[in-house]
Amino acid sequence: MDAENMDPEARDSEAVRARYAGAAQAFVELAGQVPHVAWSRPALGEWDVRALTGHTSRALTTVETYLATPATGERVPGPVDYFLAVRGAASPDAIAQRGRETGEALGEDPAAAVQELVQRVTVLVRNTPDDALVATPAGPMTLIDYLPTRTFELAVHTLDLARALGLPPPASLAPAVAASLELAGAIGSRLPAAGELLLLLTGRTGLPEGLSVL
Repeated sequence: MDAENMDPEARDSEAVRARYAGAAQAFVELAGQVPHVAWSRPALGEWDVRALTGHTSRALTTVETYLATPATGERVPGPVDYFLAVRGAASPDAIAQRGRETGEALGEDPAAAVQELVQRVTVLVRNTPDDALVATPAGPMTLIDYLPTRTFELAVHTLDLARALGLPPPASLAPAVAASLELAGAIGSRLPAAGELLLLLTGRTGLPEGLSVL
């Protein structure tokens, strides 16, 4: 069946999967360009490049782990509701420590570990139906609803990694960045600071302290 005659929901599903796969590939590509001496370079806040890479890899490991966990409770209807539910749930210190631990767990060759993880998880996603349940911290979600949240994490943190390394983002990241901007706008529209976010995006204001959709 050609794309024009494909069911719209099936088209959307394929686009969601393609953006996740493209973002994962961009992450692999960038991790493969990290010089050995740069893994301890400062990257984002308390994180060095290794810790940032470890945190970013959780956009892959959580898919694998949550698919293998029994999902119970009230269904989370979509990625916007997911982000609103988990917004501020974990302390910055806990997130920072988890990033460091995940980075250390990548071992002596973080780039190779990322490559193996991406290969394993993208195969898992490819072979898992859209409606498979994922046991997220916010509650059960379908895989196809959860993937945009992981694409968002891959897009944002791959951009962080590119900045830390002084490298351009891989071209394969572009669709994920576009989709993540849409998702960020949808999250922002549900926040009390929606007006401030709109003014920021249209160049009216600088970045007020602490203003974020996350």
